[in-house]
Order: sequence, then structure tokens, then C-alpha cells
Amino acid sequence: MHEATHGSELWLVRHGPTEWSRAGRHTSVTDLPLLADGEQDAVAAGKRLAEVDFAQVLTSPRARARRTAELAGFADAEVDEDLVEWAYGDYEGLTTPEIRASVPGWTVWTHPSPGGETAAQVATRLDRVVARARAVDGRTLVFAHGHSLRVLAARWLGLAPSEGRLLRLDTATVSVLGFERETPVVLRWNS
Repeated sequence: MHEATHGSELWLVRHGPTEWSRAGRHTSVTDLPLLADGEQDAVAAGKRLAEVDFAQVLTSPRARARRTAELAGFADAEVDEDLVEWAYGDYEGLTTPEIRASVPGWTVWTHPSPGGETAAQVATRLDRVVARARAVDGRTLVFAHGHSLRVLAARWLGLAPSEGRLLRLDTATVSVLGFERETPVVLRWNS
């Protein structure tokens, strides 16, 4: 899929909690601030990252991701538009139970989001992030969002974007993707 530098690793940090993430509301383009405890979680994540050297640090342009990066000690993280959250279109701000009231069994992984992105569109932009990370002999750190990071991990592993459904990802967690010999692997998840 991508030319790999086997010394590359991709470190993922999901932003700290916001009012909507805590309530289970789908949040893509709505630019909500971190909650107070979300700011504390970002600082705590930063302490875990402080001893690690990163060749490049990237962040979603959304305020919640940029603020998490800043509080974690990476204020000069480079904004990468490819890291934005999956665009939910008409489902922005709704919870899964609200969506399922009219579309039984709906999940972002299996059903379209009217006016939003398809799984293939999300995968296309996150494949570019995988390529950026694999072009570096060293660690890439990214600050982004729940669904986009799950798709990013699936693409790192060479899986279909829908396989991100198998990778639960909580707010303010650190995950690490890398290689075992030439095979892309999960080194740590949702930690």
C-alpha cells in the first residue's frame, strides 16, 4: 500500500473530551472547546509524551485537537487538513440512538451519512497521513479525532477503513502503530 520505512512509528492522540464527545454527539466540523477536565487530560498525555523524540508532529485544524497538542507540549504541531474528523453531514451533532430512530442499525462504519463523507473518502485522505509517517525514519505524532484515528490505524495496518470499527478509542489516549520486521502492527492501543 505505502512504501515503508520500517523504523517509522505513528503515535496517535485523540483530543480531550468536549461537551459533545462526552454526550456521544457526532462532532466533526463543529469546533467545540475542551472541557476543563479535557484540558487536564491533555496535560497528562503530554507528560507521557515528554520523553519521546518525534521526527514530525501533526494536528487536525480543529480547536479541540490543536488545544490538546498545545497543552501536551506540542504548540508548534503542523496543521494537516487530512486529520480532520469524518464529516458526518446531516448527522452532525446527533447521537447514534437519534440517528437509529430513523435509520435502524446505523453506524458510521456501515451506512452513509447524508451530506457527509464516505468511508472511501476518509481513507483517501488518511492514506496521505500514513504515507507522510512512513516517509520518516522515526516517530510521527498526530493529534486528531475518534473516528478519523480509527480509520488511520486501519489504513496503517492495510485494512479497509470499516475495520476501524474494531478499535475503540477513548478521549485523551495514546496509541502507537509501528512494524514487526516488515509487517505493520499495533504496538499499543487506547492507553
